[in-house]
Amino acid sequence: MPDTDHPNILIIQADQHRADCIGAYGNSDIQTPHIDALAADGVRYANSFCPYPVCTPSRYCFLSGLYVRQHLGGSNHCTLPAGLSTFPQILRAAGYRTKAVGKMHLTPTYADVGFDELILAEQNGVGRYDDDYHRWLRERGQGHFVDLLDQEHEYRDHAPAEYWQHVGALESDLDEEHHSTTWIAEQALDEVQTWQGGGHLLMASFIKPHHPFDPPAPWSRMYDPEALHLLPGYTPEPLPQDLIFSKGYFPSHEMTETKIRRAMAYYYATISQIDHHVGRMTSLLKAKGLYDDTLILYNSDHGDYMGYHHLLLKGNHMYEPLIRVPLILKYPGQLQAGSVCDALVNTYRLRSDAVEAGRLRCARGYVGFGPGRRSAASTAVCRVGTGTLLYGALADAQTAVLSRRCPFTVFRFGKRSVRTAESLQRPSASGRDRRDEIGAGQLGLV
Repeated sequence: MPDTDHPNILIIQADQHRADCIGAYGNSDIQTPHIDALAADGVRYANSFCPYPVCTPSRYCFLSGLYVRQHLGGSNHCTLPAGLSTFPQILRAAGYRTKAVGKMHLTPTYADVGFDELILAEQNGVGRYDDDYHRWLRERGQGHFVDLLDQEHEYRDHAPAEYWQHVGALESDLDEEHHSTTWIAEQALDEVQTWQGGGHLLMASFIKPHHPFDPPAPWSRMYDPEALHLLPGYTPEPLPQDLIFSKGYFPSHEMTETKIRRAMAYYYATISQIDHHVGRMTSLLKAKGLYDDTLILYNSDHGDYMGYHHLLLKGNHMYEPLIRVPLILKYPGQLQAGSVCDALVNTYRLRSDAVEAGRLRCARGYVGFGPGRRSAASTAVCRVGTGTLLYGALADAQTAVLSRRCPFTVFRFGKRSVRTAESLQRPSASGRDRRDEIGAGQLGLV
């Protein structure tokens, strides 16, 4: 049975969601009332960045709390090394019931990363031939043609002119009932419906708004391309260095404002469709009396150029729209509701927040951020060799190591920088300087 002493945790993850494509982030064109409501009840992080703008590596960072150079998963078809712990494993070991639905992008498809149950809807690679969603479609005689055109080379090589003309922004050949966004949402709602008390972790991971931008009707008719404002960073043609670096998934030198506007309209539609189901999840939690004691996290594995430098999708230089992602945390009890944190944060640190939200101790060597006790700024979590867990508000999660505003002292161990609380300068009970109790590299911040 779930441990009722721990709050529930609902993680809603999108794929390829550019941060400024949410109403709460200042976009006046897109309709995301339910995600905006989460921001009103929680903390919106204005400067949240993913550690690696590729699906699987970024997701492994999120699960493990490690950089790619540490977990070694650098492609979309890699496996986490055996022995690396993940936050679902830590929560499961503490008595949580853990489940994930939707897109996980694991290799192998059903790899054990700490979830008691995986109900999957994959998109690229062998996962789409193994997963629950595509099996469900086949049982109902449904295809998924637009997605195949975009994701599988043997289909894309023979794609019709319409696909290239509209840069994959096409109405889905599936109706709304059979669309992946609806299916994933239904799996998530079925799980939440079973919740009694606390001690549940659910990760609901949507395929969208990842390309192809293929919303089903009627969502496909929600936005008029010509009525949209081009996003910040748009240029009327690509820059020479970008063309040299990559020709683009859709040739960048053939990109036009018309194509980008169409992509935006369908991209926005897929986001609004996700938002609709976010509202259904929060409504169900409220109806069950569980909303107030549930941590809800909304984020994305990476972003999308969406017109920045006249580019689309990803795969070129690591410009801001590709790595800046939405991050909204609705804490239990609506702690710091409606606040905005301007700290520079990295989503790989969310592992520690998920563990802390479960009122558990953070695994050694991980640093997270959460609602600071002194302000809405980030909270660093560090652990010394004696097992002590320390907290301290950070004004800037990346640069506070060098900032006098941060109540931390910087110590150097070889080539690594470590920040610890001022109390560590005092001798420990053994008479040794507590700085000696911190192993080099336990807190790899730079």
